[in-house]
Amino acid sequence: MAQQRRPESEDAGGFDGGVEPWLRGLGQIRDVVRQHLVADQVAEVVAATGRTALRAIDVGCGQGTQALGLARAGHEVICLDPSPALLEVLVATLGGEPDEVRGRVRVVTGTGEDAPALVGGGFDLVLCHGVLMYLDDDAGLLDALARMTGPDGRLSLVVRNGDALGLRPGLLGDWAAVPAAVDADGYENRLGLRARAHRLADLDSALGARGLRREHWWGVRVLCDHLDGPAPDGDRLDALLAAERAVAGREPYRSVAALTHAVYGRAVPGT
Repeated sequence: MAQQRRPESEDAGGFDGGVEPWLRGLGQIRDVVRQHLVADQVAEVVAATGRTALRAIDVGCGQGTQALGLARAGHEVICLDPSPALLEVLVATLGGEPDEVRGRVRVVTGTGEDAPALVGGGFDLVLCHGVLMYLDDDAGLLDALARMTGPDGRLSLVVRNGDALGLRPGLLGDWAAVPAAVDADGYENRLGLRARAHRLADLDSALGARGLRREHWWGVRVLCDHLDGPAPDGDRLDALLAAERAVAGREPYRSVAALTHAVYGRAVPGT
């Protein structure tokens, strides 16, 4: 496992204040549902390639839940994040993995915009989950993600769903907040940070201009985004995950999910 570090002063500013709240939220219901559903969906993307050993990068990997899942499944993964605190959690978890899993993971400290210079390109799978929302201008990161996606590669993005920002305050009974949320392009999240939301049509346009075309998409947290507290366990968690999986890929449910998970591949010229 190789590790490259950059000064903490170069950390991405949008998320700096959210690291500790994020770590405290691990294991809470919204985090658990998100991680389970996104892992299922990423596995579906991987299976569709017909390949058993991909070269992947997780840009903004955080504590590494998705990246470690890929490494356990036999894929080579670069874990990239600007936060030393989050990477410390990842490295600690990695230390408890078998040698063969640790050998498939490389940890790099840096921002997504700098990723092509740090790690190159030609990846079979590029993950960027929960990152775009913290950037005032995401053009540079989208450029980098497109450059790193190989000719037969896939780009997996998870963003806040800009078409359904009125749903959470409505479900929480904050009626006064709903009209403004419906027309907003951002929100204050549960970490106490101001964040941006993205509409699928806008992502399609931005990535289409960079040679990528959407192949599939899901909604994540359709049914439980308004809930707080620890995730249930046992049969109750299984039932919740089964319900979320049942609606994640179907209309109208996915259009009102808290998060959008969209997967892009190289557009075929002339199509």
